[in-house]
Amino acid sequence: MPPRTSRAGRDLVAAITVGVVLGAVILTSLLIERHFFIGVLGAAAAVGTWELAGALRRGAGIAVPLPVLLVGGQAMVWLAWPFGLAAMAVAFAGTALAVLLWRMHSGSENYLRDVSAGVFTAAYVPLLCSFATLMTVAPDGVGRILTFMICVVASDVGGYTAGVLAGRHPMAPTISPKKSWEGFGGSLLSGMVAGALSVTLLLNGQWWAGALTGALLVVCATLGDLVESMIKRDIGIKDMGNLLPGHGGLMDRLDSLLPTALVAWAALTLVVPG
Repeated sequence: MPPRTSRAGRDLVAAITVGVVLGAVILTSLLIERHFFIGVLGAAAAVGTWELAGALRRGAGIAVPLPVLLVGGQAMVWLAWPFGLAAMAVAFAGTALAVLLWRMHSGSENYLRDVSAGVFTAAYVPLLCSFATLMTVAPDGVGRILTFMICVVASDVGGYTAGVLAGRHPMAPTISPKKSWEGFGGSLLSGMVAGALSVTLLLNGQWWAGALTGALLVVCATLGDLVESMIKRDIGIKDMGNLLPGHGGLMDRLDSLLPTALVAWAALTLVVPG
């Protein structure tokens, strides 16, 4: 039988099932021992890097040095645990240098294009993912990660529901035709409520700080989704991969999470000092 698709084009049963499984993996790793979640982040960074490299190759013929990116990406995610921002910066710079050197053996044709794509991949996937490591290793890391994830999920669910039920005015029709201003309003409302509750109950912060954080994360998650849509349109593909039924590739789920990890780390550091 063909999959049951919603008005927004998703196979809802598959999408919900995959979402529940991913949520269970995240919660289990956090609640057993929060540092186990760094392993989840490392795996996500590796799969996301592999999918983006494959999409660039399929869609635009761009070759990025995948071995360098995989090793450098793991260095960023894991070294952030004991050594923090400084180690992330060194690992990223080392990865960028390795990309420059690795690509030399293929000659000068398209050198700048391929190197730029490689450095972009390193920044877009593992570097941004590493900010979730910084949140995880904080003394109240479980609360910070859950706040981050809850706000992004609330944004997605609220936007999807409002968009399907009341979406009339496209937000960016040339980039993502299914996104509407009504959907964004649903995302904003649900994200602010989720932020206020999460920061208050999980981090002992002020409700207004949580609401502001939730609003900021919704804006960032929405922009992150649009950025990935721009990338896919530019290279002429629909999904980054097909690993997750009902979602596409893992990168099609990480699109809003990756940039939001940086913003969540910065916002929570300001409003809920560790």
